[in-house]
Amino acid sequence: MQQKMWRCVVAVTLLFLIVCATVARSESKTGNTGITGVIMVTPIRPGPVRAGSESQSAAPLANATFTVTSDGGAVTRFTTDSMGRFKVLLEPGHYFVLLGENRFPKPCGPFEISVEAGKMTDMEWRCDSGMR
Repeated sequence: MQQKMWRCVVAVTLLFLIVCATVARSESKTGNTGITGVIMVTPIRPGPVRAGSESQSAAPLANATFTVTSDGGAVTRFTTDSMGRFKVLLEPGHYFVLLGENRFPKPCGPFEISVEAGKMTDMEWRCDSGMR
């Protein structure tokens, strides 16, 4: 009787470990694959920027919605935060990122990115404000 109980405990423990390993493996594939970074807009003031000037020439592109596409069409959308930062989880592959609204005279993007499995790719992209 005790041997039967011991086998049952071992079997349940092994099943539990297999399930945990499968879940952890699938989370690591989707949870750590994609792009993260910041999108800036430049220039933020008209006129020339003097060498050695302490005034900033770029600012975060806040609350901007971007569309991520692949050869198969639209994949997802994301919105930058108040500091222009973003994080989007994607399957491994090749993508294009484009601002989904017309805020500037020139298009913001498309930015090309290749996503590798198990890797968050850190990016900094710049959009042209059109100021001169």
